Amino acid sequence: MSKEFTFAIKSICFDEDYRPSENTRITTNFANLARGESRQENLRNTFRMIDNRFNALAHWDNPAGDRYNVQLEIISVEMTVDGASAGNALPLIEILKTTIIDRHTNERIAGIVGNNFSSYVRDYDFSVVLPERNKNQPVFSAPEDFGDLHGKLFKSFVNSDTYKKHFNKPPVICLSVSSSRTYQRTENQHPVLGVEYVQDAYSLTDEYFKKMGMKVRYFMPPNSAAPLAFYFSGDLLGDYTNLELISTISTMDTFQKIYRPEIYNANSVAGRSYQPSLKHQDYSLTRIVYDREERSRLAVEQGRFVEEHFIKPYQAVLAQWSANCAH
Repeated sequence: MSKEFTFAIKSICFDEDYRPSENTRITTNFANLARGESRQENLRNTFRMIDNRFNALAHWDNPAGDRYNVQLEIISVEMTVDGASAGNALPLIEILKTTIIDRHTNERIAGIVGNNFSSYVRDYDFSVVLPERNKNQPVFSAPEDFGDLHGKLFKSFVNSDTYKKHFNKPPVICLSVSSSRTYQRTENQHPVLGVEYVQDAYSLTDEYFKKMGMKVRYFMPPNSAAPLAFYFSGDLLGDYTNLELISTISTMDTFQKIYRPEIYNANSVAGRSYQPSLKHQDYSLTRIVYDREERSRLAVEQGRFVEEHFIKPYQAVLAQWSANCAH
């Protein structure tokens, strides 16, 4: 019997009053910022950094550097299997949507959906499947079908009527570059994305996103310390306006300075040949408290959660759906 998956989208404003709900993906980086004694100061400083970065990049017709404000929404995607009740919906992914407020024209401009990306199944793949496969193995490897299910689920969501009803463009996901790769600067330069970098071989994350139907390009925006990895499905430079791209850069450059200061808040800028390292010591800390150890620990817990509540109970259904999936 054929099983169908349907998707539902929930959104919540991500502002200084944001408090993670009890059922949110607590491994999501922005939820980490919104807990503890410094939560409101953390959030306020984060949004100020995003706005300042946006206005620095969108400097035309912006003499005082205060024309734009970026508003963020957390988009949570749930999936139900074959018309099961909404109470049995499975949390699938969370992404951020940007909206740009132009204070000169009082206009609200749709930004980009994607940005920060977190996924239960991805946590399972990277925090459960990979460590178990490589335990006591002399050479690191990934299963041949690594990321297949996640990729098909993601493409099914992006191609769904639910996605198209809420968003008018495909997602762009922006992540840190990989510390296992060396990146070479090219002569290609974009006015907003900055200088393009290339690498000799794709990382495991790059290959994982390829199965999600996404290509990758690496750009170091003006006044950034290191390149960012941009994952997209169409034409990154042609499909999105400069303001849309700036909304993603300002958001993710800020988050990466908080999450990975060794790379993105380094005191020296990436050179012609660049290998990122989390062991780099010459960097500055933001005034924002972030618990990276908790993030790593929770990723394993979330991975186990999805194994118990999704992968194992729906193993036969998922295998059948995956085999019949046209994507």
